[in-house]
Amino acid sequence: MLEVQGLTRFFGGVAAVQDVSFTVSAGDVHAVIGPNGAGKTTLFNLISGVYTPSAGRVLLDGRDVGGLTPDRLARRGVSRTFQNLQVCMNMTACENVMLGAHLRQRGGLTAGLLALTRPSDRRLADQAQAWMEMAGVGAYGGHHASQLSFGVLKRLEIARALAGEPRLLLLDEPAAGLNDSETAELTALIRRIAESGITVLLVEHDMHMVMGISDQILVLDHGKKLAEGTAQQVRENTKVIEAYLGADYACDAN
Repeated sequence: MLEVQGLTRFFGGVAAVQDVSFTVSAGDVHAVIGPNGAGKTTLFNLISGVYTPSAGRVLLDGRDVGGLTPDRLARRGVSRTFQNLQVCMNMTACENVMLGAHLRQRGGLTAGLLALTRPSDRRLADQAQAWMEMAGVGAYGGHHASQLSFGVLKRLEIARALAGEPRLLLLDEPAAGLNDSETAELTALIRRIAESGITVLLVEHDMHMVMGISDQILVLDHGKKLAEGTAQQVRENTKVIEAYLGADYACDAN
C-alpha cells in the first residue's frame, strides 16, 4: 500500500530524515521506533503532507503523493493523529468525531455542524457514534471534550481519524501519557482497527505495545534507517539494542 523511497528532509543544512526507504503492506500494523530525535515525527509529517520532501518519493498504491497537502491525502484515504492532542475542547465528543468526516459531506464543515436537522446530518451523527463505539468511547458522545480524561481523549482522537474512513491510519505516539490499563485498551483498539482492514503506521516508545502488535518494525537513528524486520528480528538486532533498546531490555525479552 505504502512505499517510501529514499525520503529525505533538510532543515537548514541538517538532515532530519535521510535516504529512508521502506514498504508497508495493506492490513499490517507497521511500527516506527527509535530514540528521541531519530526523525520519527518528521517522517510522519512527510508521509502525511505536513512537510514536503527535500528528496525521495512517497507512493500510495503506486502513485507518487509526496508533497500533497494533508486534505488531498485525506481524500486518498490517509488519516493521522498527533503526538500532542488536537481536540476541540469546546465541542462535544460526538461533534469532534463529526469533524473527521467533513471531507465526505457535500454541505461542508460549517453546514455539518450548525444543526442536526437534515437526514444527512442525523446520519453523520449516527456514524460518529459508531466510530466512538469502535474506539470504546461511545458512552461519552454528549460530553464536552473538556470533561473527558486524557485516556478517553486519546481514543476520541483516533475515532475522529477513523471517521474519515481511511485506508491508512498514522498514529503518532498514541500511548504517550497513558497508564497501564489505558495502554492495554489502546492496544486492543489498534488490533481491532487492523482486523477491520485499515493499515496502521505507528510511532511509539512503549516497546511492550510495539512488540505485541506489530507485523513489521522500522528502526530510525539520527534520521537514517538502522534496521527493519519482525519484532523478533528487531529485538535481537545488536545495533538496535546498542542504539535504543538497551541491554536490560534484551535480557528481559529473553
